[in-house]
Amino acid sequence: MARLLIVEDNPLNLELFTQMLEDDHTIESATDGAAGVAAAIASVPELILMDISMPRLDGFQAVALLRAEKKTQAIPVIAVTAHAIRGDRERILASGFDAYVSKPIDEDLLKEAIDRLLKARR
Repeated sequence: MARLLIVEDNPLNLELFTQMLEDDHTIESATDGAAGVAAAIASVPELILMDISMPRLDGFQAVALLRAEKKTQAIPVIAVTAHAIRGDRERILASGFDAYVSKPIDEDLLKEAIDRLLKARR
């Protein structure tokens, strides 16, 4: 079981992602970007799922901080976001995310992205 950190400000989405993944992974969570960065530095999870639009620090700011921190720079981060217009995927990946999954979430696509990134990391 891999340790995943889910950074999501919407309680319903956080609960949904947790339910999707808790049978196969140990789940930690944070409800904003600043708390997510702090949690990642403190616990160094194997993978992070991160929303883009959040209070305090958005996903772009949070992933930039994670990439600048030695303890967290190599952790795969998946953007899980409603930003799904043309060009968003490319912009998100160029900003430091390792993968992109748009909301509403396709559970199979999310799990495939998680598995692929965890295998690549090991």
